Amino acid sequence: MGENEANLPNTALQGKKMAYQKVNADRRAPGHSQYLDNDDLQATALDLEWDMEKELEEPGFDQFQLDSAENQNLENSETADLSLDPIQPATSPKGRFQRLQEESDYVTHYTRSAPKSNPCNFCRLLKLFCTASILFISGILIGYYTHKNCSSNATSSGTHDLQLHQEILKTIQAEDIRKSFRNLVQLYKSENDIEISKKIKTQWTSLGLEDVQFVNYSVLLNLPGPSPSSVTLSSSGQCFHPNGQPCSEEARQHGSQDPLYSYAAYSASGTLKAEVIDVSYGNADDLNRIKKMKNVTNQIALLKLGKLPLLYKLSLLEKAGFGGVLLYIDPCDLPKTATLSYDTFMVSLNPGGDPSTPGYPSIDGSFRQNRSNLTSLLVQPISASLVAKLISSPKDRITHSACSPLELPNNEERIVSMQIQTVTKFETVTNVVGYLKGSTSPDRYIIVGSHHHTAYSYNGQEWASSTAIITAFIQALMSRVKRGWRPDRTIVFCSWGGTAFGNIGSYEWGEDFKKVLQKNVVAYVSLHSPVSGNSSLYSVASPSLQQLVAEKNNFNCSRRGQCPETNISSVQMQDDANYFINHLGVPTVRFTYEDIKALEGPSFLSEGFFPKRATKIEEMDPFFKLHETITKLSGEVILQIANEPVLPFNALDIALEVQNSLKGDQPNTPQLLALASRLRESAELFQSDEMRPANDPKERAPIRVRMLNEILQDMEKSFLVQRAPPGFYRNILYHLDGKTSQFSILLEAWEHCKSLASNETLQEALSEVLNSINAAQVYFKAGLDVFESVLAGKN
Repeated sequence: MGENEANLPNTALQGKKMAYQKVNADRRAPGHSQYLDNDDLQATALDLEWDMEKELEEPGFDQFQLDSAENQNLENSETADLSLDPIQPATSPKGRFQRLQEESDYVTHYTRSAPKSNPCNFCRLLKLFCTASILFISGILIGYYTHKNCSSNATSSGTHDLQLHQEILKTIQAEDIRKSFRNLVQLYKSENDIEISKKIKTQWTSLGLEDVQFVNYSVLLNLPGPSPSSVTLSSSGQCFHPNGQPCSEEARQHGSQDPLYSYAAYSASGTLKAEVIDVSYGNADDLNRIKKMKNVTNQIALLKLGKLPLLYKLSLLEKAGFGGVLLYIDPCDLPKTATLSYDTFMVSLNPGGDPSTPGYPSIDGSFRQNRSNLTSLLVQPISASLVAKLISSPKDRITHSACSPLELPNNEERIVSMQIQTVTKFETVTNVVGYLKGSTSPDRYIIVGSHHHTAYSYNGQEWASSTAIITAFIQALMSRVKRGWRPDRTIVFCSWGGTAFGNIGSYEWGEDFKKVLQKNVVAYVSLHSPVSGNSSLYSVASPSLQQLVAEKNNFNCSRRGQCPETNISSVQMQDDANYFINHLGVPTVRFTYEDIKALEGPSFLSEGFFPKRATKIEEMDPFFKLHETITKLSGEVILQIANEPVLPFNALDIALEVQNSLKGDQPNTPQLLALASRLRESAELFQSDEMRPANDPKERAPIRVRMLNEILQDMEKSFLVQRAPPGFYRNILYHLDGKTSQFSILLEAWEHCKSLASNETLQEALSEVLNSINAAQVYFKAGLDVFESVLAGKN
């Protein structure tokens, strides 16, 4: 962050005009620039004369009127001179000074011949000469000190912004976050999220946040039935709850968690008795191998969570003809510190939003579709301990520090009966939304999102971490606002409801305000699940924001004296950023602390919601220093995006990401590679010809900055494909995990093509990627053409 932050542009100059036409010198002091072209270097010796001449043109000097007739002639001649053809933008400030040397009669525009017949003219001329000399010397002194002071101000403008940001962030304290966290945890047992929502609204309002409001939606929720689901072994007749405990009231009462809440929301309900077939992680290769050995029609798949999106794997199982799924997490995929063998979890089969209003908001009067289940499969999450009972495996499977994955022998048959009961009904999901209006660009939004507990589900206690962090940042921000400061752009703070059921609150709000958000949202900063471990800082960011995130990471670690390798990637996330990434194409960033083992293990394990206790979070971060770090890192990014005159997005990084995504073994057409090359060329031109000058206060014009920012904030929209496999992001700039760099939809299509005689799916995926790259290239090219035409029009 250091070097770039030190040269942050002075936002006070944002509204002033750019001196592209040097003869029409603007009424502003020149700003400092870190970019100097050859003309600027050659003109260094001429700056004093240039500034002096500008000072003499200032209207403030009109007060020195010597003679009304002479002054009138002077003004007329000056006006005539200023009507000359403008100098080209490439010309340095010396252009105006050169004219003084080249035009021998230039001075005559400003002088008059004295009539020889008047003997008193000599005295008058002497007085005029003395007065002019005094004004000339004063002009030189004023110009010199003005130039010196303004250069110093421009140089220090970035430092001032950096200092202001640091003053705001210094007020964030770990102890305050811990107190807020513990207060929120006390509300956890509420059967209705209205109580938690009211608490959040009251707290945000008391801190001074403006226009804090509830945004409610009546949505279709799939909830646990009156009795827990069960799995019965046909061989012994033993009945088990999903957590592996026997089906008895006594076992249920003495259990550490209620088995009611171990279920798959929006699964089909009913009873199925069939053979259990181990499909491992359920990818295409696993299913092709199994289908060659067994008839899978209406059987029960024993499926591991992870490696691929759950919705995608379920779509493959459904297409293959399976009737049910027993879903579990292999302990070997979890960090050693995790002891979840007997813990059950919840998953949602909802891709996003209210299932009864797909693609449109759940407002009064909307048509409601009857969609109690979103799959024909009976899906039941179970604990690893129950899986061990199904396969007759000993409890201790760790030998010589090596973990043996759970696996059902292929030569053994297991018949089970699974029973699932769920209830579907309409409930109110509440979002809490508050605004901090921007001072210069109030119609541009940075959305900061956390989430809160929703009744009938559990997000563990990480929702309390998320809410405590966003509240701590609001408190720090508003303490500065009360002293007269405001960000340039509007910051919107959102606490989402219904996250565990498929990001319902954020989806419905996004669909409700889609037209406004498409035009106005600049970035989304996610505070979802900020502390899931304590060993590694992990950042997920859009390609255009990765450079900014890396700067913040490096600055943070340099302050702490520890600088591990920066871990930043563009991968799919399981949080409320989903709608903004996949439907609006908004650049997004999220900081989180993870366990290194979790990062090295299979992806998509976070699709399972475990009932993480508050004590567990406090064990991972007893002094809440990790929470403080996440708050400050996120806050630095928010403040810079909200206050930079030019959005700190990198266009070239998007083009480089596209080229990297076309590397690998999967087939790429020559057209794809050629388009990616042209996209990089256009992005390089855009970065050098438009973004670099706009970051120079000397070259910055409000209309050009506005045009530039509109291009920057919409860059990712070109990469939203129309069709993507279930569970895959529509924004193809995001990968399935950090281990693969290729476009996810191309990898999936290639795997699909290998198992089928037809390559139609692959051709469709290639076409989607081709059209996205072409759209981005055309977008950058059109932006360059617009700037060129605007510049030509001014000349």
